[in-house]
Amino acid sequence: MKYEVSTWIQITMAIATEVASVTCLGIEVAIVVGGGNIFRGSSWAGSSGLDRSSADYIGMLATAINAIFLQAAMESIGIPTRVQTAFCMSEVAEPYIRRRAARHLAKGRVVIFAAGTGNPFFTTDTAAALCCAESK
Repeated sequence: MKYEVSTWIQITMAIATEVASVTCLGIEVAIVVGGGNIFRGSSWAGSSGLDRSSADYIGMLATAINAIFLQAAMESIGIPTRVQTAFCMSEVAEPYIRRRAARHLAKGRVVIFAAGTGNPFFTTDTAAALCCAESK
């Protein structure tokens, strides 16, 4: 689903505000973002001429856009945040390293995970399940 820019900003700020209210309670917060509002790989594969792997990688990039946007919104209201991605994007995010993510959480930072698992054919739901299992 595509949103107008003003709606995207409103939704993102609403999410940031909700997360801020939880972090103020001392709760560690990690978020796995999707990118379907920008690009949904499974919808484009095949019919558009894109192979499934390429479409999924474009979808992973869409998750990184959402993660950086959410990070900016959260930091604009004073919530320290880090973005970690499943593949290298060193200019805008850290690589996903489980122990580094745990350290950020322990320091009160929100961690936003982007790019799914870094592998085509897997949804961000899979990434969410993996992050949850690894953080126990």
